[in-house]
Amino acid sequence: MKPLVAIVGRPNVGKSTLFNKLAGERIAIVEDLPGTTRDRIYADAEWNGRIFTLVDTGGLELDGGNPFGEQITAQARLAVEEADVIVFLVDVREGITASDRDVADLLRRAKKPVVLGANKADNAKQRQEAVEFYELGLGEPITLSSLSGTGTGDLLDVITDALPPATGPEEEDANPGIPRIAIVGRPNTGKSSLVNGIVGQDRVIVSDIPGTTRDTIDTEVEHDGRRLVLLDTAGIRRRGRIGPGVEKFSTLRAHRAIDRADVAVLMIDGIEGITAQDAHIAGYVHDAAKGIVIVVNKWDLVRERRRAAEALADPDRAVSLVPGETPASDADDDLLDAKQYMRALRENLKFLPYAPVVFAAAKTRYHIGPILDHALRIFDIRQMRLPTAQLNDIVRDAVQRHHPAVVQGRAAKIYYATQADINPPTFVFFVNDPTLLHFSYQRYLENKIREAFSFEGTAIRVHFRARPHEDDEPGGQRRGSRERARRR
Repeated sequence: MKPLVAIVGRPNVGKSTLFNKLAGERIAIVEDLPGTTRDRIYADAEWNGRIFTLVDTGGLELDGGNPFGEQITAQARLAVEEADVIVFLVDVREGITASDRDVADLLRRAKKPVVLGANKADNAKQRQEAVEFYELGLGEPITLSSLSGTGTGDLLDVITDALPPATGPEEEDANPGIPRIAIVGRPNTGKSSLVNGIVGQDRVIVSDIPGTTRDTIDTEVEHDGRRLVLLDTAGIRRRGRIGPGVEKFSTLRAHRAIDRADVAVLMIDGIEGITAQDAHIAGYVHDAAKGIVIVVNKWDLVRERRRAAEALADPDRAVSLVPGETPASDADDDLLDAKQYMRALRENLKFLPYAPVVFAAAKTRYHIGPILDHALRIFDIRQMRLPTAQLNDIVRDAVQRHHPAVVQGRAAKIYYATQADINPPTFVFFVNDPTLLHFSYQRYLENKIREAFSFEGTAIRVHFRARPHEDDEPGGQRRGSRERARRR
């Protein structure tokens, strides 16, 4: 997992401005009004070769006075509890306040690495005045200006030095061969029911109330003689519907579980159908280049509702609703329903044509086995390494069948390709100029690799790097010919 760095402090000291500066884009809302930031906001940042997740929090007001103060403070406290490093931001212009002292007391009790940032130090005089913050007992204050970016590099140096080692002692790292499968989806889609059905007991709490699961729960199980770790996650809501308190942080934990996993099982509520949030979660899995299995859950209820509707329209079919009875055409009807659902699913998730789909009922354990079969097969596919010669034969044939387009009189030349990594499968193409390759042609090459080697169920990464040959430089063809003649 990427380390977590939380930015905390009293209201209106510039936390959101610093967050945007470190993240490299304007993500958090910035307003010169205390209490603008209420929910936590997250983004990844990179410095000194370390990638970590930034958390922007609302202002800590331990003495109350804000109508949302209790909720904001609760979220900030959660951020402090989960963070690996805490950036405590103070305002040089206003000096030490009672709220600063209260927050400093809270952070000292947290027993976490704390980096003290003295913000709004825009000139030499203000930087000198920052020495008073030694009084807080949190070490040397790093003077900076989050608005202009002055001093943020020094702050990032201290942050990365305080991060935990890149390779931690976690058991999962010690056993890289064990597949990690994250069960993800919207609230109340049956994620915990699936875990309980796989384990065979009530390992996690199951309730019809959305949001029952808040923490990511790891469960080690065995399937067909293979060990695997299931990661049951909290439901991921739309950003606008995420409530205060622990629920917001549960969403971050679910995202981090996807980052930890090899394969994600995306649970879709068969009754409600495919929603925009389902597509959003699937997009996150795809962007993270993870394997994915799509599970249309509650399929037994879908069939019951169809039969009920048919019985109302045709009373002669009412026998199909009698418990324990199955109409003769049930299998055909079920197949018809699945085909209709598949068409809608593929239409809404066009970016996941490679994902297998399983129609299941977690509560009754219907089709639970195939879910794990797909997940383990996808994990094995992600470990596959292709021979370079065979890969280049496929690329050469693809280029001969369909040449890259000519851009402003120049054509892209693909010299060779190689597989750089596994899990996810990562391929690097060396070309004369990557800007000459249109996105559609890059996707064409990716699809050709998929067709040849069947990377079912997993995203693959394809990178294009410039490696000009002498013949591609001005006058290079003549020089190259003379050089070859001289060598002969």
